[in-house]
This record gives sequence, structure tokens and C-alpha cells, in this order.
Amino acid sequence: MKNKARLAIVASSFNDFITKKLLSACLMELERQGVGHKQITTVWVPGSFEIPLAALKLARRKNVDAVIGLGAVIRGETYHFEVVSNECARGMMEASLMSAKPVIMGVLTTDTVAQAQARAREKGDNKGRDCALAALEMIALLKVLG
Repeated sequence: MKNKARLAIVASSFNDFITKKLLSACLMELERQGVGHKQITTVWVPGSFEIPLAALKLARRKNVDAVIGLGAVIRGETYHFEVVSNECARGMMEASLMSAKPVIMGVLTTDTVAQAQARAREKGDNKGRDCALAALEMIALLKVLG
């Protein structure tokens, strides 16, 4: 069954060994839900901190119904983890509110690489897959709400 949703995905190059797995699962789920590859725009940004700006620019496009941000912020030894995690989440929420479109938070914020890998499994738990479903659900809900 064809799904007419038009989505954009913003993926972080930093920690791409995780992000690529999230993206792969996200794209596979969108395809499974009937979204064609021509209906999806994917862009890469340097890190998760840069996701909100690209997400806002994409969400403001008339031919985009929702944006999914994918990344992985893994705790290190400095306060940088908190800054990037919090500001990325805040920025994505602001992009959603400013565009009145779903901007789905698919940025993992974990204490360890192992925790990130557990949330980006090729088979089993994968937050990229979850984000694809959340985006489609929100698109449908907003159509109902008008």
C-alpha cells in the first residue's frame, strides 16, 4: 500500500557507526510502511548539535510532512555530553513548534557505546525504526486535527 507521506531525515556524521544503523532501520521501516525512496530526503550534518537547524530548514519546506533527526551522543569525561544532548533536544522541539510539523527526536543519548549499540540493533531494538513509525503516526494525527 502506497503511503503519500514526504519525510526528511537529518543524520549526524559524528558516531556514524551508530547513526548509519539507525538510518538503515528507519529507511527500511518507511519502505515497509509504503513510503517510496523518492519521498524521502536525507541530509548529513557534522554532529547532533547541528541537527535542529537543518531540521527546521527542511520542516519549513512545503514538500516535507515530517523530519526525523538521527544521531548518537555518548557520554565522555566532560560536560560537553549534557550541552549537546540538551540543546539538540531543545532545538528539535523548537523546530517542530516553529514549523508546526513533527520533528522526531531520534538522537540517542547514552552513557556508553554498548548502550547506543543496544538501541541500534539491525534486528531487534532500533530507535531509527521507532522514529519512522512515530513520524508517520504524527503526520496522520495532524491531518485529523486539521
